[in-house]
Amino acid sequence: MQPISIFRFSRTEGPGYFGTFLDRKQLPWRVIALDAGEPVPKALNGISGIAMMGGPMSVNDDLPWVAPMQALLRQAVAANLPVIGHCLGGQLLARALGVPVTRSLNVEIGWHEVEVEASAVAREWLGDTPAWKTFEWHNESFALPPAATRVLTNAACPNQGYVVGNSIGLQCHVEMTRELVHAWVNDGVGELSCGKERPGPYVQSAAEITADLDTGLGRLNQMADRIYTRWIAGLAQ
Repeated sequence: MQPISIFRFSRTEGPGYFGTFLDRKQLPWRVIALDAGEPVPKALNGISGIAMMGGPMSVNDDLPWVAPMQALLRQAVAANLPVIGHCLGGQLLARALGVPVTRSLNVEIGWHEVEVEASAVAREWLGDTPAWKTFEWHNESFALPPAATRVLTNAACPNQGYVVGNSIGLQCHVEMTRELVHAWVNDGVGELSCGKERPGPYVQSAAEITADLDTGLGRLNQMADRIYTRWIAGLAQ
C-alpha cells in the first residue's frame, strides 16, 4: 500500500492518536509539513488516502497552500479516495466542496458533548453510541457540503461532522493525546476561561480541560477507533 499523506498546518498540531492508530494497524504514512514549507502534491499519484490535522489559521486566510490543497481534495473526492479532516482539515474539505467557512455560532474549547445523527451513514461511521464527549478548539465552522450527510451535531455548533462517500470532515478533534492537550493549553492559555471573565459558555478553563484527562482521552480514543476503522476501509490498495 502507498503511504497515507498527513497534512500538517501547524507545528503543534501533528497526527497525535491518528498516527498511533495507523501504526497499530501497520499502515504506512508520512507527514507533509506545510507549516515548514513543503509543497502540496499536484496529483494523487502514490497517495492511498489524505488526512488533515488542525491549525490556528483560517481557510479564508490568504495562504499559499489553501488553493492547491483544495484542488487536491477535489481530485480525491472525485476519485473516492478517502479524506479525513480534523477541525481546520474538516473546514478545508468543506470549502473545497463549495461551501463557506464562517464564524461559528459559539467558540468551543475543551470537552463538549456531540450527538450522533439517527441515520444509517452515521451508524456506519460511529456505531450505536447516541452521544459522547469530544475535544473542541474552534471559533469557525463549516456549512454542510452538497451531497454530504451530517453525522455529528450539538447545540453550540450544529455541523460537527459530515460524510461524503469515503471521506469525513470533523469540526472536533478526535486525535488528541495527553501531549497535544497540554501543548494546546499552554500555547492557547489566553483563549481560555479565567475566573469571572469567561469568553463564552462553551469555553473551559485549563483546569477543567486537564481534569481526569486519562479518562477523557480513553473514551475519546474509543470513538476515534470507530471513525478511523471505517475510514481505512476505503484506502486505495
